[in-house]
Amino acid sequence: MTHKSTSGRHEEDSPDPPPIDTDGRVRVMIDRVIPAAGGDAFPVKRALGEPLGVEAWILADGHDTLEARLRYRRRGESAWRESPFRLRYNDEWEAAFVPGEIGFWEYDVIAWIDAFQSWRTGFRKKAEAGQDPDVELEIAASLVSEAAGRTGGADAEQLRAWSDELRNHELPAGVRVERALSEALNAAMLRSADRRFAASLPRPYLLLVERERAAFSAWYEFFPRSRGERPGEHGTFRSAGRILPQIAEMGFDVVYLPPIHPIGRTKRKGANNALTARDGDVGSPWAIGSDAGGHKSVHPALGTIEDFRGFVRRAEELGMEVALDIAFQCSPDHPYVQSHPEWFKWRPDGTVQYAENPPKKYEDILPFNFETETWGELWRELRDIFFFWIEQGVRIFRVDNPHTKPLAFWHWCLASIKERHPDVILLAEAFTRPKIKYWLGRAGFTHGYTYFAWRNTKEELTAYLEELTQTEVREYFWPNFWPNTPDILHEYLVRGGRPAHAVRLVLAATLSANYGIYGPAFELAITDPFPGKEEYNHNEKYEIKEWDWEAADNLKPLIRRVNRIRRENPALRRTANIRFAPTDNPHLLAYLKRDPDDANVVLCVVNLDPQNAQMGWVDLPLDDLRIPGSHPYRVQDMLPEPGPQGGLPEYTWNGARNFIKLDPAQAPAHIFRVVPAP
Repeated sequence: MTHKSTSGRHEEDSPDPPPIDTDGRVRVMIDRVIPAAGGDAFPVKRALGEPLGVEAWILADGHDTLEARLRYRRRGESAWRESPFRLRYNDEWEAAFVPGEIGFWEYDVIAWIDAFQSWRTGFRKKAEAGQDPDVELEIAASLVSEAAGRTGGADAEQLRAWSDELRNHELPAGVRVERALSEALNAAMLRSADRRFAASLPRPYLLLVERERAAFSAWYEFFPRSRGERPGEHGTFRSAGRILPQIAEMGFDVVYLPPIHPIGRTKRKGANNALTARDGDVGSPWAIGSDAGGHKSVHPALGTIEDFRGFVRRAEELGMEVALDIAFQCSPDHPYVQSHPEWFKWRPDGTVQYAENPPKKYEDILPFNFETETWGELWRELRDIFFFWIEQGVRIFRVDNPHTKPLAFWHWCLASIKERHPDVILLAEAFTRPKIKYWLGRAGFTHGYTYFAWRNTKEELTAYLEELTQTEVREYFWPNFWPNTPDILHEYLVRGGRPAHAVRLVLAATLSANYGIYGPAFELAITDPFPGKEEYNHNEKYEIKEWDWEAADNLKPLIRRVNRIRRENPALRRTANIRFAPTDNPHLLAYLKRDPDDANVVLCVVNLDPQNAQMGWVDLPLDDLRIPGSHPYRVQDMLPEPGPQGGLPEYTWNGARNFIKLDPAQAPAHIFRVVPAP
């Protein structure tokens, strides 16, 4: 009699199930492995010396004992290293390792049912209950003998001896039981475990280990052409190099230069982005290329390639690195337009399509056509621009508008760069939709510009930092906070003037481990906006500026102090270690940062109102800080300059709730070091 299914079809007519693509004897399942930026396609990121903690759900049927290891290796190595997983609770396991070099690493989870450990757990209970051990000891002897056959050297010899002991009935049963449960045998069996039916990830996950400056840096942007020998004169690498000691003295470690290449003349923009240039107008550095060369050349007015190398060496002597702007676009005069016309889009009238962001027009800039039939050649040439400047001594790049280039290109290009030069740092200037920003971080950009300039209220800042540090984004997107750029002069700075600049400096430098300013406009607190826009009037992008670098009441002393505090406090060298503390005043933002060992705890309280004094109460999580509620503790305010004896203002607090008052005319913030009382 043929049985029918509920659908009315005969079971014998039912199709076979899909083929089983795994060994059915593998009983372990590995699930929910974190962190994972994208499995084997995209890496998570850590700084050199930081552990990578891995969590996983490791499951199996029944009650057998599981063993699991976190395997890791440099990409390209054949041998794996291992760290043991620890069962935390409820089938959730955790392990960690510390990678020893920068570059790409692989990590994997491997887990198996351990027959000997399962036997050992059950046998201990049976032995304690007084049951006859003979059969169980024979099982153990067989497991130990099999292990001896899987391994070699001293372990194999010792395991064979132990197997013989477990079978030797001339020995007292108590001696054999003691040997079977010994830690020495257990350790040898763990080393020789049977992994034939082990489960692992389909493919190893990726980790990108960055050097310390990638995790902690302070950037200073300036235009070298505005540092001439005399007013109005075009600056050179030599003349611009004379300002480097002043930048280093403020505490910056990265000097970022806008594009230094020849600038086109066709459709050159005039001062303040005027459509028609006058005689003497220098044009935008982002309109790259002329008869003097393209992306692998320097502007003749700035000097020679050797002059640039000298600028890089001088920065290094002062403890800084030079970051170079990479902008993949061309002026109509770029040599590529003649040598590779297929890399551009041509209009019906025979002209090249210039860049547009309707209604904006950028007649002096031509975008590349990434849909060209010779796209592979284009990709390699653009990648080789990075390699050229790496050969000149540059290891840090700020990449202009990467979100307007194919994402697949960046995934390939950045992996290629990092494979050859793992010390390279890349900042993505992508003011675009969040998911694209984060994708670029996953694809290999070290840092990303952020929406920090537009997050000004307590609610906005708290929500944004929690998104960046309390979600999976933290694993692959490292923010770089800039309160201003040549294109960004927010109304908060315009309306608040110098106090607002001080507020945003403290926020950028303490909320994020990586931050930067565009100077000297920032330290001079320039607040002249282009009418109707959030950018500077008489913009330096289009003209040589004559700055008074020594103007009175500039912010250099505050910048110097804040950068020194950052260097002296390990808690401020990371971004994701932030925890906000409640305040009863919406204008007061309070947050804590701690180093991994809790040896350094910093409390920042910032008055977000640049025009009025604000006061209120701050509530600290004393339990989390390991400070007993009944014990007093000290806070040292590090922001004021030390007194004649070198001391800092210090206060003794009691309890979690403490009063704060901040007047922006005097100080925008407190940056406290929290010191538990002895």
